[in-house]
Amino acid sequence: MKNTIIEFEKHIGDAVVGQETVVRQILIALLADGHVLLESLPGLAKTRTVKAIAARLAVTMRRIQFTPDLLPSDITGGETLLQSGTERVLQFQPGPIFGNLILADEINRAPAKVQSALLEAMEERQVSVSGKTHAMADLFMVMATQNPIEQEGTYPLPEAQMDRFLLKILITYPTPESEQAMLQLLRKETKRTSSAGGTLSQEDVFAARREIEDVSVSPAVDAYIVALVNGTRHGIASDAELSRWIDVGASPRGAIGLDRAARVHAWLEDRNFVTPDDVRAIVHPVLRHRLVLSYDANADGIDADRVVDRLVETTPVPA
Repeated sequence: MKNTIIEFEKHIGDAVVGQETVVRQILIALLADGHVLLESLPGLAKTRTVKAIAARLAVTMRRIQFTPDLLPSDITGGETLLQSGTERVLQFQPGPIFGNLILADEINRAPAKVQSALLEAMEERQVSVSGKTHAMADLFMVMATQNPIEQEGTYPLPEAQMDRFLLKILITYPTPESEQAMLQLLRKETKRTSSAGGTLSQEDVFAARREIEDVSVSPAVDAYIVALVNGTRHGIASDAELSRWIDVGASPRGAIGLDRAARVHAWLEDRNFVTPDDVRAIVHPVLRHRLVLSYDANADGIDADRVVDRLVETTPVPA
């Protein structure tokens, strides 16, 4: 099973040149049954990455383009009056949220009421409409994108919704070598082709998740995860810089996310146990969006990744 997953990762990497770390982190979120927030400047292949993954997964992909005039019912669906013969009945018409892989494009362009329509689906894996609940598919993953530099006409995600994402992944500019390879790849894509290689079925994903459940975590690693998360909480951190930089630390979801993601990382590295290195490998995308930085941090140009760097530096591994 692991070889199938690794082959899938390789094929995605071939389609999205120079973003191996991003592909690995998205794969970790998929296997950990979590949601992903992708952030980058325009044109850095956020949407292409999601489409490349969907093309090689036996899933239903839905794309929702978030705009200021979007309504919650445009996402969840709603009841429609239908006529059958002489009878009129109300029937629920599912919205685009009812898929397996949901691309929420430019999620910060929609107001809070629309963003909140995703909350129940992401957390409870169900949608409530007119007093009735409708369950999501067994394989359900939201991959949202946002542009960090556009301010006008955008609505920043509230902390409660940010916390629902397992990982926040930052996509940066490719290296010159990767950009050159990208140009060559795009020239070859003169027509659509489908390749059976590297394709995953939903059962493959579920089988991998079952294997990951058997990855063990020692009490020392549990203590390390808790120490990292507690180190972000204002007034608890033993480091003066962290106390000055952080206004609000990570919730218990941060510890849960570190545990889930670290187990997947260990499994992908062909180990059945988690080490502190697995935790450190995934700590930035798990925690960076769960921190509310202070005025001092923003004034000093300190971003969330620098705070997490300091956290890792000052948190010892329990014996």
